[in-house]
Amino acid sequence: MNRTMSRWSDRVEELLYDGESVIERIEVGTATVVVTSHRVLAFTPRVDGANFQQADRPNVTGVSMDTDSDSGFLGYALRATAYGLVLVVTGVFLPIDRFLSGVTIPETTGQLGIGGVLGLFQRLLSLLRDLDDIMQVFGALLLLFAIVPFGVYLWSREQSLVIELATDGESITLPVPESDSEAIAGQLEDTLGVDGRTDE
Repeated sequence: MNRTMSRWSDRVEELLYDGESVIERIEVGTATVVVTSHRVLAFTPRVDGANFQQADRPNVTGVSMDTDSDSGFLGYALRATAYGLVLVVTGVFLPIDRFLSGVTIPETTGQLGIGGVLGLFQRLLSLLRDLDDIMQVFGALLLLFAIVPFGVYLWSREQSLVIELATDGESITLPVPESDSEAIAGQLEDTLGVDGRTDE
C-alpha cells in the first residue's frame, strides 16, 4: 500500500482536473503535499487514517503548527516535583530535633510493668527526631522519579503541520519533524497565500 501511494504522489498529473496545474510539491516528513492551481493534495501513506486527503484552495484558511503529547506524564512529573520539593524544604527548615530535644522517657520503669509501652514510645520518639532526614530522603527520591515521566512526556511530543479548512472541525494534519517544521510551514504559507500561526 505504501509503495502504491508513493507512486500516486509521483503521478499527481493523473489526478488533476482539466485546466489544473501543479504549483509546488512539498515533502512534509513521510507525507507529501502538492499545491495545485485549484486544490491542496496531501499524500499520507504512513499516517493512520486516510492515505490521501484533499481540499479546494478557497476552503484553506490557514496553516499552523501544533504540538501533541501525552499530557498525563507531564502531570505525573509536576506532581512528583511538587511533592518532592515540599518534603525537601520541610525537612530542611522544620526544626524537629529542637522541638523534641527536651523530651525524654525515663529508663528505670521496668518495675512499673509498662516498660514495653515506654520502649515503643522511645522508638517512636527516635523516629520523630529523624523525621526531617526521612522527609529529605523521600523528597529527593520523588525529584529523581519525576525525571522519568518528564522524559516520557518529551519523547511522546509530536509536531504536526495543520492545514486549516473553513469547514468547522475539519483540517488536514500531517506529522512533521520538529527541526523542519517552521521552514515547511513558511513555505506552505507562501505558496497558499494564507496566514500561519503556531499553537503550543
